[in-house]
Parts: sequence; structure tokens; C-alpha cells
Amino acid sequence: MGCLILLILLVLVFGAGTVLTIGLTVGLIGLLLTLLVAGLVGWAADALIPGGALPGGWIGAVLTGLVGGLLGTWLFGQLGFGTGPNVFGVHLIPAFVGAVIVALSAQLFTARRPLV
Repeated sequence: MGCLILLILLVLVFGAGTVLTIGLTVGLIGLLLTLLVAGLVGWAADALIPGGALPGGWIGAVLTGLVGGLLGTWLFGQLGFGTGPNVFGVHLIPAFVGAVIVALSAQLFTARRPLV
């Protein structure tokens, strides 16, 4: 809703052209779709980890998907593997592998265990 109001204000107040408003809309929609796919990747990685529950709920899943995407794409590039299918800017296979690594790390460092 806020994006729609912003676009209307841009057109009415500044006389922004169609190209500017379409570019902002496509950019915002692309960002939202990227965040959605990253959240799904993070959720799938969290579901794979036994007993894992990412801290932060759905925001933690989105962050896990984004960080996992960066980590997985870098790791696959270093190992010389292909990146696989790309959906809205997220390479699915490296993002999933990286998100599993991030979810395992989060579980390792945030799990409450007895000291003795």
C-alpha cells in the first residue's frame, strides 16, 4: 500500500513520467519476489535440519535464504560448479546448500545445551 501511495505522489507532485513509475514498480516487485524466494529457500533449509528452528521466524528464514544464497553462490564459484536454475535473482541450488550451512550454524551457536 505504501508503494502505491509513493508512486501516486511521484506522479502528482513531481510530474514523474511513466518510465520512472514503471521502473520503481518493477524494481519493488522484483525485490519482493526475491525476498519471497529467499524466504522459501530458508524455510526449506530449516525444515531439513532435525530439531532446527531458526531464530526470528519468517524474518530469520528470509535472512537465511539471502545469506545462504550469497554463501552458496560464492562456494559453488570457488569449487567450479554451475549455479543451476535462477528464480527472481536467486540461484536455487547454491542458495539451498548455503542456507542449510547457515541453518546448521545457527542451530549450533544458538542451541541451549547444559554446560556439564
